[in-house]
Amino acid sequence: MSAVIQPGQAPGTAAAVAASGSRLAVRRFCRNRLAVIGLGVVAVFVLFCFAGPLVYSTDQTHTMLQQVNLAPSGSHWLGTDAVGHDVLGRLMYGGKVSLIVGLAAGVLATVIGTLWGAVAGYAGGWVDAVMMRIVDAGIAIPALFILLVVSAITTPDLTGLIVILGFVSWLVPSRLIRAETLSLKNRDYVLTLRAIGGTHGRAIIRHILPNSVSTIIVAATFQIADAILLVAYVSYLGLGVQPPSTDWGGMLSAGLTAAYSGYWWLIIPPGLAIILVVWAFNAIGDGLRDAFDVRGRG
Repeated sequence: MSAVIQPGQAPGTAAAVAASGSRLAVRRFCRNRLAVIGLGVVAVFVLFCFAGPLVYSTDQTHTMLQQVNLAPSGSHWLGTDAVGHDVLGRLMYGGKVSLIVGLAAGVLATVIGTLWGAVAGYAGGWVDAVMMRIVDAGIAIPALFILLVVSAITTPDLTGLIVILGFVSWLVPSRLIRAETLSLKNRDYVLTLRAIGGTHGRAIIRHILPNSVSTIIVAATFQIADAILLVAYVSYLGLGVQPPSTDWGGMLSAGLTAAYSGYWWLIIPPGLAIILVVWAFNAIGDGLRDAFDVRGRG
């Protein structure tokens, strides 16, 4: 819960209000069991993908035809794929790519959407009308269609994929922040700042955005979940990161044909990983939304 700081308010009082609001938000979040479980799931997957390869070291670069499509065993806990890569190790490396792209693209989309929505809502008038018509036009075009067109024109690397996902996913956050800005720009502390000669930029950066932090955080969690799904979609269609790199969507695409031959371990682990991580981020987003709700819950 963001504390609204009025001009002239004592720093100690403002800090106490902020601390009290933060503690209340944490208590509300912890009461949401699904959100806490989701946070635990994300933490487990982060450890699994980033620390796992240090413990369970595998070769994910070279082809090993002598161990193709082996069933799960003591030497390969989740079996091997069509080129002999250990599936458990590949799940770790693929998850690292999926999480990095999802987190970075989600944050980038939230930053762009936050700035766009704050400027549009604060400016109002024809500026707001033009900027939001651009947003409406962008929302009318499916993000997956844009990704397919861009991927057909060029083969993006990891950085390029993050930038592309960020620039097709900022539209929804911009509408949320615009709505928040419309309710904040007429508050007394913003009007007082403008009356004493404060600039528009200072009003947005020092007052509008800090008091919209709860909406920004909630929007970011949902954007991360959406970005992970978009990465999986594009990679499933063969237009994501290129071999020998992979992500969970690429693993699904590679294992789909083999799954019909009974090699279930090639498709179930990455499928479950995508479902669990996306659900976890959505659960965290729901929990944060409830935690920051000023009306509270019983």
